[in-house]
Formats: sequence, C-alpha cells, structure tokens
Amino acid sequence: MGKVTGFMEYERVEEGYKPVSERLKHHKEFVVGLDDAQAKVQGARCMDCGTPFCNSGCPVNNIIPDFNDLVYQGDWKNAITVLHSTNNFPEFTGRICPAPCEAACTLNINNDPVGIKSIEHAIIDRAWAEGWVQPQPPRHKTGKKVAVIGSGPAGLAAAQQLARAGHDVTVFEKNSRIGGLLRYGIPDFKMEKSHIDRRVEQMEAEGVVFRTGTLIGAWPADSKVTNDASTVIAADELKAQFDAVLLCGGSEQSRDLPVPGRELEGVHFAMEFLPMQNKLNAGDKLKGQIRADGKHVIVIGGGDTGSDCVGTSTRHGALSVTQFELMPQPPEQEDKPLVWPYWPLKLRTSSSHEESAEKGLLKREFAISTKAFVGKNGKLTGLKTVHVEFKDGKFVEVPGSEKEYPADLVLLAMGFVNPVATVLDAFGVEKDGRGNAKASTEFTGGYATSVDKVFAAGDMRRGQSLVVWAIREGRQAARAVDEYLMGYSDLPR
Repeated sequence: MGKVTGFMEYERVEEGYKPVSERLKHHKEFVVGLDDAQAKVQGARCMDCGTPFCNSGCPVNNIIPDFNDLVYQGDWKNAITVLHSTNNFPEFTGRICPAPCEAACTLNINNDPVGIKSIEHAIIDRAWAEGWVQPQPPRHKTGKKVAVIGSGPAGLAAAQQLARAGHDVTVFEKNSRIGGLLRYGIPDFKMEKSHIDRRVEQMEAEGVVFRTGTLIGAWPADSKVTNDASTVIAADELKAQFDAVLLCGGSEQSRDLPVPGRELEGVHFAMEFLPMQNKLNAGDKLKGQIRADGKHVIVIGGGDTGSDCVGTSTRHGALSVTQFELMPQPPEQEDKPLVWPYWPLKLRTSSSHEESAEKGLLKREFAISTKAFVGKNGKLTGLKTVHVEFKDGKFVEVPGSEKEYPADLVLLAMGFVNPVATVLDAFGVEKDGRGNAKASTEFTGGYATSVDKVFAAGDMRRGQSLVVWAIREGRQAARAVDEYLMGYSDLPR
C-alpha cells in the first residue's frame, strides 16, 4: 500500500496549529489540516505490512491501508467511500479520536507511525468540500418504527444505519440541540458544532426525525447533568408506539469527590462547566455561567475532560491553572517493544496544556490526592492535599507531604461512573455491576436488554468510552435491531 519504500523515504508530518496568541481569542477550531501533497506523503508511508494491526487497533475497524493508498494515488472520491464503509462520521473521529490505530501501526514499533488520523481528517474535509457527502435515503420502507434515545455518536450512527435500512427512525434528545456529549462535552476549539449540524441535515434528508427537549422516563431532582427537557414521555408509552427502542444515552453521571468542604461554592463538576461554554457559543441564553476569569483554577483529573477544562479556563482568562492527577507521572516515552500494538501508557501533553504553559499559567501535579476543600463564608478559598504512593495494591499517603493550594474554582474531571439511573429504571432493564444497561454483543440477540424489544449501545451499555467505540456499537446495534425486526439484516456489523 502507498509507496513501497515510502516509509523509509518520508518523515511523519503533523497537522499544524494556529499561533497560541490567535487561538486563545476565541473558541473556534485552530488545527491546520494537511494539504493534498502532505496527505499524499503520509499515505505513501503506509508499509504494506501484510498484517495491518491498525485495522484491529481501530474500534470501528477502518480499512486504513486501503484509504491510505487511495490518497497516495490521488483517488480521494474512492477514499471517502472506503472510509464511510466503516465509519459514519469521520469528521468527528478525525478531530477528537485519540488514534489507537496509530499506536498499533507497524511502523510505530521503531519509528513514528503513519499519520492515519490526519489522513482521515483530510479525506472527510475534502469530501464535504467537493459535495461527495450526500443523503442516502432507502429504496424501500419497511413500515417498522424505531425509537433511538440519545443523540450522541452511538445514537446518531445507529439512527443513520436503521434509516438507510428502511425503518422509520425517531431520535429523542433531552437537550435543546442534537449531539449528546459531542455537543455539550467537547469544546468547540476541538470540534465546532457545525460538523454535527450538517450531519443532522443529511440524516433528516434520509428520513430520520429528531425530537429535542424530550426526556424519556424520569429524572432525579438533584442531578447536575445537563437537561433542557420541556417534554416528558413515559417509557411504557414509547414502547407502545415503536416496534423497537434503542438506548444510546451517554455515561453522564460524573465521579464525585466526597471530602470535607464539597458543598462550598466554587466546586463544580467539569460537566457543569464545559456545557455552559458550548451553550454560550451556540447563542443560547444562560441564567448564570461558571467562569474562570481572574480565578485560580484547579482541575482534578488528568484525562481528556480535565484537559478540556484547562483549555476553556485559559480562554476565560484564569490567573492560574493547576491540574491534579492521582496516578504517578508516566514516562515521556513508552517502551514500544513491550506495549506495541496496544495503547501505551505515557505522558500526554495536549494542545490545551501547551497553550496554558506558553501563557505561564499551567502547573501539573501527579501522585496527589485532595483531602479537603477549604473556604470562608461558604465560598471556596483553597484545598488541602497530600502526595501518595502506590504500595501493595493501594494508595498510601506520603508523610510530611501535606500542602494547601489557593483556589477560587475547582473542576472535578475524574471520569464518569454510569448513565443516569432513572432512565434505565424507567424501562426496567437489568443493569450490570457498574450501573450500565446489561446487554451482550453476541451475534445472535446482540445488544438486547432484559426487556423485550429494548436494546442498548454505546456508553449506556459499555460505560464511559471513546467516540470510536460509540460509533462501532451504534452500527452493530443497528444491525441487531434490524435483524430483530426483519429476521435478517444486510447492514454491516
């Protein structure tokens, strides 16, 4: 695939970024994608390695060597056909997927991997620009009705596949706009929401009906999860109206930190903070936004959500941003012969980290645990910490390492534990030990819950995960639902 000797002749070329001074003035995307010549060179680096581990490293099983070769040959139109054959939304994954395919690239054993994600990004952007992405309405209708609950990547992928199979699909979303955690959890500087909007237009042309501001089942009164619903439909009512129901809500229940002082004003979940900024960017009216302007911000959690909080706080104009991670600092470079082709543990520095560091705002702390939040007159003023070590299978405090940090705003970004339980309870589906909908991925009866004609996929079934896993499960669940309704399915799995 590509040029036979390309991997020896060409170096990896990274996508570029606009200058920090420019991109911090707004919340828009700042990545400068590969041009045609650069993408061709990246495609030429594909090794024709015989066993393309990148395919299995990719959860949606993208046919990566094929579209790499097509880009190298300049056949962009067939490249998008190959890419769309496994992935409904490459403009999402080409922007926010961490690219496990590149970790699995054979070239990555002793060199820099092929820039697969940047090639994918280039293909889909070219396809939209050329007008190659068009609605694909079904030739025949089945007369079957399917309800999809949740409009994140799993729900959208499933809805599109089911509509193309000829079913009448209605997507229910509790918030005022379509996209789920793509819309409300991913900052616009990583993925502008126009990418979601044009996919919605395509899907509407394919026959999908979207109902926003509509909650299915109950909702806990004290929930901090974003919910704009003005209409509530009972689960039994929905089941009576549709031939199948597919639950695709996100894993939105944030992991809390129940230490002394948690009730102080100024301690918030990341998913209270991030959706507000996205709503503001969309022109929505807010009653009161959580802002980082002029504040000492501490982000607890070292993953992608924590990084997004860093980037947003920097754009707000924070005085300082400190990010805590419970685990010890990982190595800057992984031991490739030991971990390849699996996802490696190594220190990851995001564009948000780089921005904040360039502004002199960022400090990253590892192996640190929060003991208590402290405040005055009900407002947060700081927090108490201690360094920890991992010994005998548990974390133990390091004597004499206690410290107090000043803080005006603390954002909890420690991951998500499960979907909102009341939605699953409304349908009466059995849960697994982590509070997710219990449903297997077997070929026969796959994605079916314990309740007849109710299926589950994405975060609601597997728990917090990546956008690529959500798309994979949405596609596979669509086939399972189609098979349930028709007795067979021509949809790909």
